[in-house]
Amino acid sequence: MAKLDYPSWVKLSRHAEKARQFSIRQLFSDDASRATEFTIEAAGLYLDYSKNLLDRHSLQLFSDLSVEANLKGAIEKMFRGATVNLTEQRAALHTLVRASSMDTDESLPLAPGALSQKRQDIAASKRRMKRISDAIRAETWLGFSGQPIRHIVHLGIGGSYLGPHMVDEALTAFENQDITCHYIANVDGQHITHLLAQLDVGETLVIIASKSFTTLETMTNAKTARKWLLTNMGEGELSKHLVAITANTAAAVQFGIAEDNLLPIWDWIGGRYSLWSAVSLPVAIRYGFDLYERLLRGASAMDQHFLNADAPHNMPVMLAWISIFYQHFFGAQSHAVLPYDHFLRLLPDHLQQLDMESNGKSVRVDGNLAEYPTGAISWGGEGTNGQHAFHQLLHQGTRFVGIDFILPLRPHHNLTEHHDRLVASCLSQSQALMLGRAENEISPSDPALGNLHNLHKIMPGNRPSNTIVLDQVTPESLGALIALYEHKIYCQAVIWKINPFDQWGVELGKELGDAIYSSIQTDGRSRDASTETIIKRYQQAKSK
Repeated sequence: MAKLDYPSWVKLSRHAEKARQFSIRQLFSDDASRATEFTIEAAGLYLDYSKNLLDRHSLQLFSDLSVEANLKGAIEKMFRGATVNLTEQRAALHTLVRASSMDTDESLPLAPGALSQKRQDIAASKRRMKRISDAIRAETWLGFSGQPIRHIVHLGIGGSYLGPHMVDEALTAFENQDITCHYIANVDGQHITHLLAQLDVGETLVIIASKSFTTLETMTNAKTARKWLLTNMGEGELSKHLVAITANTAAAVQFGIAEDNLLPIWDWIGGRYSLWSAVSLPVAIRYGFDLYERLLRGASAMDQHFLNADAPHNMPVMLAWISIFYQHFFGAQSHAVLPYDHFLRLLPDHLQQLDMESNGKSVRVDGNLAEYPTGAISWGGEGTNGQHAFHQLLHQGTRFVGIDFILPLRPHHNLTEHHDRLVASCLSQSQALMLGRAENEISPSDPALGNLHNLHKIMPGNRPSNTIVLDQVTPESLGALIALYEHKIYCQAVIWKINPFDQWGVELGKELGDAIYSSIQTDGRSRDASTETIIKRYQQAKSK
């Protein structure tokens, strides 16, 4: 077992004892400039972190911690393409995809010549994405029956599902009304059966996104989709209806996918970062390749800020500091992301995978067990819906929860009253969490109910939150927002001394799933009595 041995950690621990006694109200009262100084603006985003249990001394201690952890060096190392995924001996170069042009050799300044081949591969992939998306949008890509493509069925799971699905949903205001994208991840046959029954096969393109082209859920769904296609057309016409994004081109070709319809995914882009790659082909088809590139440019702008801004003026670093401070010294076990925009409602799901799959680790890069919390339970929900559900716990519960409010200032509609009320709802929640409500602020109760009735209306307040403001949800601001969280998570991993780019915990369930599947087909035996009993009940149900 190993503890965090930074020299500043003891100082932070002592400071946290004082910070637990801070009053956020008093911090504002003591510092007239707090509301403007405890903010950061970058890449089209504005972070207000003033409603936190922090003062200027907190920021200095955070800065000391970052120097001791060599955070700046770790950031530069990732951008240079060094091996940061130590357990798999890989780089993590999702930033390179965002920085590279389709037609030139450009990349972030720190990328050395050794990355030239990767930049060329990225450019070639983008050209193929553009060719496919342009052809479908121009209706020159026709199905077997001569009809243009109206429906995209995207098959993936994890990052190859959550990422593009979230982006597609978030950019709905820019949508092409003639093309609809459908996303299937679950191996549950109810989803794909229900969807395919509604589609005209001649107007449908199926995209299979699987790096290995062996992913159980994706390939089970792909086989079902291929069978559906072949009930209406010959194998020679599959090329008009099948595209694959994979590193296993041989398996994809054998599956029946034309070589011209193959796009790459590389081992130096992890699944939860794959939305920046060809995995977002549905987004390029529905909205246009130019819009996809705008998404990348927004993320690249945040990359540049992350790479070049010094702490405490670095937005991802600040979010990482705050989250670590609360997890280690205030007992926070979860973090809520609360977007006040209907079409950002899938963002918490994407960030859940990004955060929990990245930092849900208990072994450090040096092989020692971490004797301290790593990762947080990431969750959230959209706008005012959450206010009538889980916000009750945030205001009056006993849990300490980290909270990010996300607020677009301008909507993509002209219903002014709606947006005025939405903005007021968002700001009132962060204000109520901070201010609370004391007993003397409560209107007198019915005398018959006594003082007890008032006690249940008290809200302790002094509960911190961040507010991330963007002018409007656009491809650029969305790209910057996603990259912000990616980099926050990386900073946390560096300080915790863990590898955020592997996910070995996912693999055991896959292995056992294969064994149980075989058992279901044969003798029903398993490694534990509980599982074996349920398998046999399932076999009996199948035979009815």
